Amino acid sequence: MGTQSAPLRVESQKDPIIRPRLFILLLILIVGSAILRSALATRLDGFTYDEAYHIAAGVSYVKRADFRLNPEHPPLVKLWVGSLLSATGFRLSPFRELNDKSDESGFAQQDVFLHNDPDSVQRRSRIAMYTLNGLLLILLAFALRRTFGSVAALGTMLFLAIDPTVAAHLPVVMTDLPVALLGASAVVLAACAFKTWRWTDLVACSVALGLALGAKHSSTVFYVFLALAGAVLAIFLPRFGQTDSRLRRFGKLAAVLVGALTLLWGLYFFRFRESTTMREAFNRPLADKIEDVHLPLYRFALRQMAATHVAPRAYTWGLADTLRAGVEGRAASRLAFGRVYYIRVPKYFFPGVIALKLPIGLSVLVLIGIVLFLSRCLPPDWNLPAAIVLLASLCFLAVLSSGAPYAGIRHALPVVVLLAIMGGITAHAALSPSTKSLKVLVPLAFLAAAASALPVMRPWEYYNEIIGGGKNAYLFFNDEGVDMGQRGKEIVKYYREVLRPVGEVPFVGYPLDPLIEGKARGMDCVGSDPKRDEARLNSPTWSGTFIMSTWTLSKRLWWDSPQLRAAAPVARIGNAIVFRGTFMLPGEQAPTMYFLADLKLYAEKPDLEAAERLLRQSAAIDPTAFFVNIELGNVCLKRGLREDALRAYTLALAQAPNDSALRRSIEEQMRRVTSQSLEQIPALRNPQLE
Repeated sequence: MGTQSAPLRVESQKDPIIRPRLFILLLILIVGSAILRSALATRLDGFTYDEAYHIAAGVSYVKRADFRLNPEHPPLVKLWVGSLLSATGFRLSPFRELNDKSDESGFAQQDVFLHNDPDSVQRRSRIAMYTLNGLLLILLAFALRRTFGSVAALGTMLFLAIDPTVAAHLPVVMTDLPVALLGASAVVLAACAFKTWRWTDLVACSVALGLALGAKHSSTVFYVFLALAGAVLAIFLPRFGQTDSRLRRFGKLAAVLVGALTLLWGLYFFRFRESTTMREAFNRPLADKIEDVHLPLYRFALRQMAATHVAPRAYTWGLADTLRAGVEGRAASRLAFGRVYYIRVPKYFFPGVIALKLPIGLSVLVLIGIVLFLSRCLPPDWNLPAAIVLLASLCFLAVLSSGAPYAGIRHALPVVVLLAIMGGITAHAALSPSTKSLKVLVPLAFLAAAASALPVMRPWEYYNEIIGGGKNAYLFFNDEGVDMGQRGKEIVKYYREVLRPVGEVPFVGYPLDPLIEGKARGMDCVGSDPKRDEARLNSPTWSGTFIMSTWTLSKRLWWDSPQLRAAAPVARIGNAIVFRGTFMLPGEQAPTMYFLADLKLYAEKPDLEAAERLLRQSAAIDPTAFFVNIELGNVCLKRGLREDALRAYTLALAQAPNDSALRRSIEEQMRRVTSQSLEQIPALRNPQLE
């Protein structure tokens, strides 16, 4: 008679072999190895184009207790880095009047690149971020051990240590990884807190949630999700021997939520105003920032937040910015899976990006964990926390799917970390006697992931084998998961070693500001001296050396560069590609004129006449960039040129995409110009500025 195989069942057996001391030792080994791998793989990276902005703002927060700079992100990460840099020396410029975000960003970057040693600033900021993210990994591991046991916790840490996107984010002064780790910790701790309703679990959950709120505005998704999940469980979950009534449970849930908000206020030093001055000190008034938001429901909620002082004013300002740019979307041409879109991309964009940016072996571990949960093979006491983790992932993905894709994988990092927990559960399942196949499959999956990910020395640029690796990813995507300007130092090295000795002044189409970072690093490029380069920029044909970001080479709805895309490069520096020759490049000339106009228009002392001239040139070279004519119409409005303003808005409408809200706003502005006094007409917000 044949023997019948035992049914697949994962035993709970919390920590059957891993004692606390061994757990701590293994945890430190994994986290330390992750940091070491990241330090080696990212050692040549320059700043992302957000970091200098965050760093200068953080030092200002610490030294001045003033939150006017960079309010679009909450202060946790900036306070952490700013504390170290303040203690070790960082020169700040005195405040001046700031004219919109581009002016403020330039003001902050000047402090990092021109008034301090940028390489020293980067070294110290990397130390601060490795420390912060290392501590947050350890916090998540202990939360997982509390809920799922040591093996699942260590399996999750190993998953995150291998993942290239985590490695790329560990040292950078950005908010995406901290909010992902803190959000996941809050979700896991809530699974315990809303089951036992013990104060120790509730307080731990509240602290993690409050820190997540202080890291990034997207954490409000976790805040709302946990509020709803807590309410449902307070009503329907059995008491498990607890004596708390439903009303008492709701009181404890309220304490968790209020405690998280209180911690957020503490990060702003319990001050509503961003500054000690009585008037607003933002680069753009809060009322205007709220008015920029299109959806009436969002505008209503933001106005109520501002009126009731439920959160610090800088937090509300940043939430308005997040809703406008991150949820409603920036006016941008997006390449997704090889097709070009305006703002919106298919709903499967973020799941697809996660599938292409995760090593395949890690994806296999996630899928096995999900199958084990759906097949009800997990221990009974794991079903609730696993369900909460998966529901939180789906909730965050649902919000992402309605938002803008410009940041790519970095905005989806909270989902990656939550899915890593399912991979950790799979690692635990491999130890169960009835899961013999997993004893082979799980180690192989980890090994395959490591073989794919660890040899990549620039993990920000990693894509898995499904898309053929990172080399040609720009042919399919142009989001920030492809490139975020981290090749700047190598471009400067190429200039010094190859171009400067022969007197070559290159055109640089890469996020390296020639007037700030280029000047600080001693790199001469077209645009460093606007007067010298005026004739070259105005010529319809450009000759010489071109160092281009792969983002500028990808297909676009406007400012496209098919000539360069078809040309043979002479060198490649990761996602910076070098060309040499003579080209007609309207796709580079037009944006150059536009950004030069932007510098004139949003400078400390605006030059409207020069900005108008540059905008006219840009619009004539490539009229498909509709927002250039919107900005031109605004400049003509300020200069009292009614007919010119109307003509510019008309041209903008003719080229505007089929976006009802956008087209309606342009039409309304045209009606104002034809019927009202010019002094009474506000400028039409340029959607490219968000």
